[in-house]
Amino acid sequence: MSKKALFITSNVGVEQDELIKPSEYLQSKGIEVIHAAEEQKDVQTVKSDKEHATSYTPQTTLSRVSPEDYDILVIPGGTVNADTLRLNKDAHKIIQHFTDNAKPIAAICHGPWVLINAERIKDKNLTSYKSIKLDLENAGANWVDEEVHRCNTNNWPLITSRSPDDIPAFNQAILQELDN
Repeated sequence: MSKKALFITSNVGVEQDELIKPSEYLQSKGIEVIHAAEEQKDVQTVKSDKEHATSYTPQTTLSRVSPEDYDILVIPGGTVNADTLRLNKDAHKIIQHFTDNAKPIAAICHGPWVLINAERIKDKNLTSYKSIKLDLENAGANWVDEEVHRCNTNNWPLITSRSPDDIPAFNQAILQELDN
């Protein structure tokens, strides 16, 4: 049976490359990828948080997701995307299900921000986009400046990367996690 990856986003401000490149990479490796957004309408992506990019239609919504059906959770960045998901209770429930069941989460750029509001950041070692370093540290995380970082503190794996420049290493770390 093939592995399944769940990507969660809001419907606005998702960093295009952080959604599409990992998704396409995993699909090329035989991983089934499902994209869930807040609403069943197009997701507006951006490049560098400023320029509108392509819109994508998610397969489902956060409220309809059964997290037990997935092997890994991927949280793309984008400032507006992550900030919006921080307030979404369905996103929190999905994250909490993954952590409570020791399933891996991968988050890139601003994606780790969502873990703060899901109350799953304390004592985790991670990286992110540098502008949210202080937020993560104030919530109890230990921030490192690395291309990709894997942490198993609190008995659940967290893979993080800093920016779109780190996507190749991020993709490799996700695939390696799924191969375990």
